[in-house]
Amino acid sequence: MFDSFEVIRNADMRQYTTLKLGGTADWLAFPGSAQEIAALFREAKQAGIPVTVIGHGSNLLVLDGGIRGLVIRVEKNMREIRQEGNRLIAQAGAMLGSVAAAAAEAGLSGLEFASGIPGTIGGAMTMNAGAYGGEMADVTVRVDGIRPDGTPVSLDREQMRFGYRASAVTALGIIVTEVTMELQPGDPAAIRARMAELNAMRAEKQPLDVPSAGSTFKRPEGYYASALIDQCGLKGYSVGGAQVSQKHAGFLVNTGSSSQDYLDLVRTVQRIVGERAGVQLEPEIRIIGEEAPA
Repeated sequence: MFDSFEVIRNADMRQYTTLKLGGTADWLAFPGSAQEIAALFREAKQAGIPVTVIGHGSNLLVLDGGIRGLVIRVEKNMREIRQEGNRLIAQAGAMLGSVAAAAAEAGLSGLEFASGIPGTIGGAMTMNAGAYGGEMADVTVRVDGIRPDGTPVSLDREQMRFGYRASAVTALGIIVTEVTMELQPGDPAAIRARMAELNAMRAEKQPLDVPSAGSTFKRPEGYYASALIDQCGLKGYSVGGAQVSQKHAGFLVNTGSSSQDYLDLVRTVQRIVGERAGVQLEPEIRIIGEEAPA
């Protein structure tokens, strides 16, 4: 099955997420085009196999029981970036850091905030990724993709319905294949300097030396998740090898845990913050797969 594609059978998902956690996927495919994505969906449908689509895996917790069916990873073979005037057009698998670097090289400003976000631009569309006062909604003018039935679709900025860590992509069931961004002319040296400044701030404040999925929780209205977690005395709290980072309480990190440890830590933090601060934290990370049998 899937013989005409680049596919790994029984793929260890620890190798394909920044958390370095999770069981195996029955099949893991690396498409090189929108047409290949559509063909993979067709083959899976004919075989009665469920399909899960991921990007770089930087905002993802795969559970210990793994993922049944086919996982399509839109990253490795879909990284092309091209320039058209003040616009950059990037395939969905292009890493945000690479897109920001291409913008700087072209003397285009507007993506400095994204230079240190460790995800693909396709994933960034799904959750309207942002940092340091910028977000993808600020620069995106068009998103091309396909529906699971292979039908092509294009959405403009308004149709994307960008919100805080949200967009129309999930609700519409779209697999992003290409993103067009409108940027502003700028001085390449100044753009690179701003990127370096933001990346230095990130390195100073965030636990980049241990596996994580970035900020684990969304920012509750009127609060900051990290501050709430810290105020509840949870900085450094651990379940097995999953730990609330000592450096940044908004990051739950893997110091040698299982996915179950990590999931239990997420639930414990939610419970304690809810009890002590009266605020319900909502995960920003995507949790997929099956829990391992007891």
